Amino acid sequence: MDPKHEAPEPLEGNVVATITGGTILWFVLFLAQLPFYGWFHDHGHLWWLWTCLAGGGLGLLGTWYVRARETAIRRGSRNGDTQPADAQNG
Repeated sequence: MDPKHEAPEPLEGNVVATITGGTILWFVLFLAQLPFYGWFHDHGHLWWLWTCLAGGGLGLLGTWYVRARETAIRRGSRNGDTQPADAQNG
C-alpha cells in the first residue's frame, strides 16, 4: 500500500524536561494515593498505586536514557559526525 503523503518530521523539544515532568507526576500520584492504601486494598484497586510507582521508576530510566542520548548527539555533532551510526557500521 502506497502512502498518500509523506510522514511529518519528528517534533523536537526539551525531551529531558518532558520526561522529568512526567516522572514527577507519577511519583506525586503515588504519594497522593499512599494514605488510601487500605481503601485501595479493600476495593481491589491496589494496582493503581503500584502502577504509579512503576511509572515513576520507568520515568527515572527514561530520564537517564534521554540524557545519554542527547550527550551522544552533541558529542557526534562536535566531531563532525553527520551520518547515523547504522550507516557508518554497514
